[in-house]
Amino acid sequence: MGNSRSGALSKELLEELQLSTKFTEDELCAWYQAFLQECPRGRITRREFESIYAKVFPDADPQAYAQHVFRSFDANSDGTLDFKEYVVALHMTAAGRPEQKLEWAFALYDVDGNGAISKNEVLEIVRAIFKMTSPEDVKHLPDDENTPEKRAEKIWGFFGKKDDDKLTEEEFIEGTLANKEILRLIQFEPQKVKEKLKEKKT
Repeated sequence: MGNSRSGALSKELLEELQLSTKFTEDELCAWYQAFLQECPRGRITRREFESIYAKVFPDADPQAYAQHVFRSFDANSDGTLDFKEYVVALHMTAAGRPEQKLEWAFALYDVDGNGAISKNEVLEIVRAIFKMTSPEDVKHLPDDENTPEKRAEKIWGFFGKKDDDKLTEEEFIEGTLANKEILRLIQFEPQKVKEKLKEKKT
């Protein structure tokens, strides 16, 4: 990965990341210093990634969700994230275009990496999301989505798929862009659950 152990980003990587993420040089350098403080070896393992999630969500059980997120970020499947993978992931999930975010979401839900999503894979990710969601937030969910099974059924129903059908990346992205309800259902945003429900009532 170039200068993973030194205090400075290589010029080549800096230019590449500025082009692919639109982050500024100052932002990238600041994130790199923070990344090296957390990961002096210049790489973050799945365990380290899970422990970061555990600190961020102390009242939840984030292990399963963190494992899936890590898998979706680990572009070369080597079991670690280098700074490039970390920043590209950060950009896609936080600042990317809607299509980019959905490409990442597809990778998250495509658990076996075969290029298509099954209903069981949707259920697996939704179960992981529910482990991250506080019981208080679950209480505020509508009756037809207040368990992982109901929520997975609702998502699958929106795509008009039979139980043993598969969902391609194109179908996933097009369907989600066309239906904000799907977007809400596939995301983990516990703090926004109540706000969204209030908006629907008013």
